[in-house]
Amino acid sequence: MVLPEGFALPALPYLAGLLVAVAVVAGALYRAGPYVSDRTVLALAPWVVVGSGLHVLFVLGWVPDVLAPLLGTPAVYLTTFVVAGGVWLAALRADADPVGPLVAVGALLAFATVGYALARGASDGLRLFWPAVGLAVAVLLAGALWAATRWSYPAVAAETGAAGALVLVGHALDAVSTAVGVDVLGFGERTPLSRAVLDLAASLPTPEAMGTGWLFVLVKLAVAELVVVLFADFVREDPAEGYLMLGAVAAVGLGPAVHNLVLFVITG
Repeated sequence: MVLPEGFALPALPYLAGLLVAVAVVAGALYRAGPYVSDRTVLALAPWVVVGSGLHVLFVLGWVPDVLAPLLGTPAVYLTTFVVAGGVWLAALRADADPVGPLVAVGALLAFATVGYALARGASDGLRLFWPAVGLAVAVLLAGALWAATRWSYPAVAAETGAAGALVLVGHALDAVSTAVGVDVLGFGERTPLSRAVLDLAASLPTPEAMGTGWLFVLVKLAVAELVVVLFADFVREDPAEGYLMLGAVAAVGLGPAVHNLVLFVITG
Protein backbone atom coordinates (compact mmCIF):
# COMPACT_ATOMS: atom_id res chain seq x y z
CA MET A 1 0.00 0.00 0.00
CA VAL A 2 1.39 3.41 -1.02
CA LEU A 3 -1.50 5.64 0.07
CA PRO A 4 -1.35 7.32 3.49
CA GLU A 5 -3.55 6.18 6.35
CA GLY A 6 -6.82 8.08 6.38
CA PHE A 7 -6.93 8.35 2.58
CA ALA A 8 -10.58 7.95 1.60
CA LEU A 9 -12.73 9.39 -1.15
CA PRO A 10 -15.86 11.24 -0.03
CA ALA A 11 -19.35 9.95 -0.74
CA LEU A 12 -20.30 9.96 -4.41
CA PRO A 13 -22.43 13.14 -4.39
CA TYR A 14 -19.60 15.11 -2.77
CA LEU A 15 -16.97 13.54 -5.03
CA ALA A 16 -18.99 14.24 -8.17
CA GLY A 17 -19.58 17.84 -7.14
CA LEU A 18 -15.92 18.37 -6.34
CA LEU A 19 -14.75 16.89 -9.64
CA VAL A 20 -17.17 19.03 -11.61
CA ALA A 21 -16.05 22.15 -9.72
CA VAL A 22 -12.38 21.30 -10.29
CA ALA A 23 -13.00 20.71 -14.00
CA VAL A 24 -14.85 24.02 -14.36
CA VAL A 25 -12.21 26.05 -12.51
CA ALA A 26 -9.27 24.30 -14.18
CA GLY A 27 -10.86 24.74 -17.60
CA ALA A 28 -11.52 28.42 -17.00
CA LEU A 29 -7.94 28.99 -15.84
CA TYR A 30 -6.59 27.14 -18.86
CA ARG A 31 -8.64 29.31 -21.21
CA ALA A 32 -7.60 32.46 -19.39
CA GLY A 33 -3.93 31.49 -19.71
CA PRO A 34 -2.69 33.57 -16.76
CA TYR A 35 0.94 34.62 -16.56
CA VAL A 36 2.72 32.39 -14.06
CA SER A 37 6.00 33.25 -12.34
CA ASP A 38 7.73 32.40 -9.10
CA ARG A 39 5.73 35.26 -7.54
CA THR A 40 2.55 33.40 -8.45
CA VAL A 41 3.84 30.29 -6.68
CA LEU A 42 4.58 32.31 -3.55
CA ALA A 43 1.11 33.87 -3.76
CA LEU A 44 -0.44 30.41 -3.69
CA ALA A 45 1.56 29.34 -0.60
CA PRO A 46 -0.99 30.77 1.90
CA TRP A 47 -3.62 28.57 0.26
CA VAL A 48 -1.58 25.51 1.18
CA VAL A 49 -1.80 26.71 4.79
CA VAL A 50 -5.57 27.10 4.37
CA GLY A 51 -5.91 23.50 3.20
CA SER A 52 -3.70 22.23 6.00
CA GLY A 53 -5.60 24.17 8.63
CA LEU A 54 -8.93 22.88 7.33
CA HIS A 55 -7.65 19.31 7.43
CA VAL A 56 -6.50 19.75 11.03
CA LEU A 57 -10.03 20.86 11.92
CA PHE A 58 -11.34 17.78 10.13
CA VAL A 59 -8.97 15.45 11.97
CA LEU A 60 -9.99 16.93 15.32
CA GLY A 61 -13.68 16.72 14.47
CA TRP A 62 -14.19 20.48 14.63
CA VAL A 63 -16.08 20.95 11.36
CA PRO A 64 -19.82 20.63 10.64
CA ASP A 65 -20.83 17.20 9.40
CA VAL A 66 -22.10 18.66 6.14
CA LEU A 67 -18.62 20.03 5.33
CA ALA A 68 -16.51 17.15 6.68
CA PRO A 69 -16.48 15.10 3.41
CA LEU A 70 -14.88 18.06 1.64
CA LEU A 71 -11.99 18.33 4.10
CA GLY A 72 -10.60 14.81 4.36
CA THR A 73 -7.71 13.36 2.37
CA PRO A 74 -7.60 13.89 -0.60
CA ALA A 75 -10.80 15.97 -0.88
CA VAL A 76 -9.31 18.94 0.97
CA TYR A 77 -6.79 19.48 -1.84
CA LEU A 78 -9.58 19.71 -4.40
CA THR A 79 -11.70 21.94 -2.18
CA THR A 80 -8.83 24.36 -1.63
CA PHE A 81 -7.99 24.40 -5.35
CA VAL A 82 -11.56 25.31 -6.25
CA VAL A 83 -11.66 28.26 -3.85
CA ALA A 84 -8.16 29.51 -4.71
CA GLY A 85 -8.83 29.07 -8.41
CA GLY A 86 -12.04 31.05 -8.07
CA VAL A 87 -10.16 33.94 -6.46
CA TRP A 88 -7.53 33.74 -9.21
CA LEU A 89 -10.19 33.89 -11.92
CA ALA A 90 -11.99 36.79 -10.24
CA ALA A 91 -8.75 38.78 -10.14
CA LEU A 92 -8.04 38.03 -13.80
CA ARG A 93 -11.53 39.09 -14.87
CA ALA A 94 -11.10 42.32 -12.95
CA ASP A 95 -7.96 42.95 -15.03
CA ALA A 96 -5.89 42.96 -11.86
CA ASP A 97 -2.53 41.44 -11.09
CA PRO A 98 -3.71 38.20 -9.42
CA VAL A 99 -0.74 38.03 -7.07
CA GLY A 100 -2.14 40.65 -4.69
CA PRO A 101 -5.65 39.17 -4.38
CA LEU A 102 -4.29 35.62 -4.09
CA VAL A 103 -1.97 36.62 -1.26
CA ALA A 104 -4.51 38.82 0.52
CA VAL A 105 -7.45 36.40 0.46
CA GLY A 106 -5.24 33.36 1.07
CA ALA A 107 -3.49 34.99 4.02
CA LEU A 108 -6.81 36.10 5.52
CA LEU A 109 -8.30 32.62 5.25
CA ALA A 110 -5.10 31.00 6.52
CA PHE A 111 -5.08 33.30 9.55
CA ALA A 112 -8.76 32.59 10.21
CA THR A 113 -8.45 28.81 9.81
CA VAL A 114 -5.26 28.29 11.81
CA GLY A 115 -6.28 30.96 14.31
CA TYR A 116 -9.59 29.22 14.96
CA ALA A 117 -7.83 25.88 15.44
CA LEU A 118 -5.35 27.37 17.90
CA ALA A 119 -8.00 29.36 19.74
CA ARG A 120 -10.16 26.29 20.18
CA GLY A 121 -7.20 24.14 21.19
CA ALA A 122 -6.04 26.73 23.71
CA SER A 123 -8.70 25.56 26.15
CA ASP A 124 -6.52 22.50 26.81
CA GLY A 125 -3.26 24.44 26.60
CA LEU A 126 -0.98 24.89 23.61
CA ARG A 127 2.34 23.04 23.27
CA LEU A 128 4.58 25.56 21.53
CA PHE A 129 8.13 24.55 22.40
CA TRP A 130 8.85 21.58 20.13
CA PRO A 131 6.91 22.89 17.12
CA ALA A 132 8.85 26.16 17.46
CA VAL A 133 12.14 24.25 17.65
CA GLY A 134 11.19 22.24 14.58
CA LEU A 135 10.23 25.38 12.66
CA ALA A 136 13.50 27.10 13.53
CA VAL A 137 15.65 24.10 12.60
CA ALA A 138 13.79 23.62 9.31
CA VAL A 139 14.20 27.27 8.32
CA LEU A 140 17.92 27.13 9.12
CA LEU A 141 18.40 23.94 7.10
CA ALA A 142 16.44 25.27 4.14
CA GLY A 143 18.32 28.57 4.25
CA ALA A 144 21.68 26.83 4.33
CA LEU A 145 20.70 24.52 1.47
CA TRP A 146 19.41 27.39 -0.66
CA ALA A 147 22.60 29.36 0.01
CA ALA A 148 24.62 26.30 -1.07
CA THR A 149 22.46 26.01 -4.19
CA ARG A 150 23.07 29.65 -5.11
CA TRP A 151 26.79 29.13 -4.63
CA SER A 152 27.10 25.74 -6.39
CA TYR A 153 24.39 26.13 -9.05
CA PRO A 154 23.79 29.85 -9.55
CA ALA A 155 21.92 29.23 -12.82
CA VAL A 156 19.53 26.84 -11.07
CA ALA A 157 18.80 29.38 -8.33
CA ALA A 158 18.26 32.11 -10.91
CA GLU A 159 15.91 30.00 -13.04
CA THR A 160 13.78 28.54 -10.25
CA GLY A 161 13.81 31.68 -8.10
CA ALA A 162 11.48 31.91 -5.13
CA ALA A 163 9.64 28.76 -6.25
CA GLY A 164 12.83 26.73 -5.87
CA ALA A 165 13.45 28.20 -2.44
CA LEU A 166 9.87 27.37 -1.43
CA VAL A 167 10.39 23.73 -2.43
CA LEU A 168 13.34 23.50 -0.04
CA VAL A 169 11.50 25.29 2.76
CA GLY A 170 8.39 23.15 2.40
CA HIS A 171 10.20 19.84 2.41
CA ALA A 172 12.60 20.88 5.18
CA LEU A 173 9.56 21.75 7.32
CA ASP A 174 7.90 18.44 6.48
CA ALA A 175 11.03 16.46 7.23
CA VAL A 176 11.93 18.17 10.51
CA SER A 177 8.35 18.26 11.78
CA THR A 178 8.03 14.54 11.05
CA ALA A 179 11.28 13.85 12.90
CA VAL A 180 10.08 15.88 15.90
CA GLY A 181 6.74 14.13 15.87
CA VAL A 182 8.23 10.64 15.70
CA ASP A 183 11.30 11.01 17.90
CA VAL A 184 10.11 13.51 20.50
CA LEU A 185 6.31 13.65 20.64
CA GLY A 186 5.49 10.01 19.96
CA PHE A 187 3.41 10.49 16.82
CA GLY A 188 3.34 7.91 14.04
CA GLU A 189 3.89 8.39 10.31
CA ARG A 190 0.89 7.80 8.05
CA THR A 191 2.66 7.64 4.67
CA PRO A 192 4.07 4.16 3.86
CA LEU A 193 7.12 5.41 1.94
CA SER A 194 8.10 7.79 4.72
CA ARG A 195 7.49 5.06 7.28
CA ALA A 196 9.85 2.78 5.32
CA VAL A 197 12.65 5.36 5.61
CA LEU A 198 12.02 5.68 9.34
CA ASP A 199 12.02 1.89 9.71
CA LEU A 200 15.35 1.74 7.89
CA ALA A 201 16.81 4.27 10.30
CA ALA A 202 15.45 2.24 13.21
CA SER A 203 17.36 -0.80 11.94
CA LEU A 204 20.67 1.07 12.07
CA PRO A 205 22.81 1.27 15.23
CA THR A 206 21.87 4.93 15.76
CA PRO A 207 18.30 5.20 17.17
CA GLU A 208 19.31 5.44 20.83
CA ALA A 209 21.69 8.32 20.16
CA MET A 210 20.06 10.05 17.18
CA GLY A 211 16.51 8.75 16.90
CA THR A 212 15.08 7.69 13.54
CA GLY A 213 14.05 11.00 12.00
CA TRP A 214 17.54 12.12 10.98
CA LEU A 215 17.64 9.80 7.95
CA PHE A 216 14.22 11.02 6.82
CA VAL A 217 15.47 14.61 7.02
CA LEU A 218 18.52 13.80 4.92
CA VAL A 219 16.51 11.91 2.31
CA LYS A 220 13.84 14.61 2.02
CA LEU A 221 16.38 17.41 1.67
CA ALA A 222 18.37 15.47 -0.93
CA VAL A 223 15.27 14.72 -2.99
CA ALA A 224 14.06 18.33 -2.75
CA GLU A 225 17.44 19.65 -3.89
CA LEU A 226 17.51 17.17 -6.77
CA VAL A 227 14.04 18.26 -7.91
CA VAL A 228 15.04 21.93 -7.88
CA VAL A 229 18.17 21.21 -9.92
CA LEU A 230 16.35 19.02 -12.44
CA PHE A 231 13.44 21.44 -12.86
CA ALA A 232 15.65 24.40 -13.76
CA ASP A 233 15.71 23.43 -17.45
CA PHE A 234 11.96 22.79 -17.41
CA VAL A 235 11.32 26.28 -16.01
CA ARG A 236 13.61 27.79 -18.64
CA GLU A 237 11.84 26.04 -21.52
CA ASP A 238 8.25 26.45 -20.27
CA PRO A 239 8.07 28.92 -17.35
CA ALA A 240 4.31 28.59 -16.74
CA GLU A 241 4.25 24.80 -16.47
CA GLY A 242 7.64 24.66 -14.80
CA TYR A 243 6.69 27.07 -12.02
CA LEU A 244 3.33 25.36 -11.50
CA MET A 245 5.06 21.99 -11.18
CA LEU A 246 7.54 23.43 -8.70
CA GLY A 247 4.61 24.91 -6.80
CA ALA A 248 2.94 21.50 -6.67
CA VAL A 249 6.15 19.91 -5.37
CA ALA A 250 6.45 22.64 -2.74
CA ALA A 251 2.83 22.08 -1.67
CA VAL A 252 3.45 18.35 -1.20
CA GLY A 253 5.99 19.29 1.48
CA LEU A 254 4.51 22.48 2.90
CA GLY A 255 0.98 21.11 3.32
CA PRO A 256 1.88 18.14 5.56
CA ALA A 257 4.40 20.31 7.41
CA VAL A 258 1.84 22.94 8.39
CA HIS A 259 -0.61 20.18 9.30
CA ASN A 260 2.04 18.59 11.55
CA LEU A 261 3.01 21.82 13.29
CA VAL A 262 -0.54 22.97 13.99
CA LEU A 263 -1.57 19.52 15.20
CA PHE A 264 1.49 19.27 17.44
CA VAL A 265 0.75 22.67 19.00
CA ILE A 266 -2.79 21.57 19.82
CA THR A 267 -2.34 17.92 20.74
CA GLY A 268 1.40 17.38 21.24
